[in-house]
Amino acid sequence: MSATALESLAQQACVRDAARLPAGEVDTLLAVLPGWQHVADRVAKTYRFAGWHETMAFVNAVAWIAERAGHHPDLSVHFNRCVVSYSTHDAGGITRNDLVCAARVERLFA
Repeated sequence: MSATALESLAQQACVRDAARLPAGEVDTLLAVLPGWQHVADRVAKTYRFAGWHETMAFVNAVAWIAERAGHHPDLSVHFNRCVVSYSTHDAGGITRNDLVCAARVERLFA
């Protein structure tokens, strides 16, 4: 992973009415997002933590990122892990906004 490529993706703006990306472009952009997977019509990653407090701190940080971007992930929250998945429902799949927001979440750990 190139930290520069991750930062470059994370710095991009989320745009209204983003178009669905072709699968090949999704996979190319995922190369800078370690551990993220292209699953059907979404990108997802499971983050693991020592316990509940750390998990909830992460969830709150992701919520802050989502509100600032105006683009919200689906979260599956558990005691010591959180699954973050992005998909743009209006576009019927994955857009650049999803990958930009994934990069912002990933940057929490870079």
